Amino acid sequence: MVQLQVALSVMCGVAAVLVLVQVARDRLVNRPILAWLAVIEVGLVVHLVQGIAWLTGGDRGISAATYVGYLAASLVVLPLAVGWAWAERSRSGTAVILVGLFLVPYLFLRLYDVAGPIR
Repeated sequence: MVQLQVALSVMCGVAAVLVLVQVARDRLVNRPILAWLAVIEVGLVVHLVQGIAWLTGGDRGISAATYVGYLAASLVVLPLAVGWAWAERSRSGTAVILVGLFLVPYLFLRLYDVAGPIR
């Protein structure tokens, strides 16, 4: 699961660079970037399923509500950011996607704080 988190974080970093270029050019995100975000989102769904399966595997000694909350939050951040950018069609709307792309790896760090390393 850690490998998936690292891969998704790298993918978010690549997308953040692409979105930053769009913000600097004062452009909206284009279809290739949206497709990249969709691929990240599919990875986040896999991450959610793996996390819930890990959690149900026995007594982990952690707060299940907190853990699932961080898993769910990492899943909904990007769709909310894209929806906001779609409603606010300006440079600041595109920048909201950039914030969402930084928030996903941060949520992974919080998951690590809550549960420790998960193999």
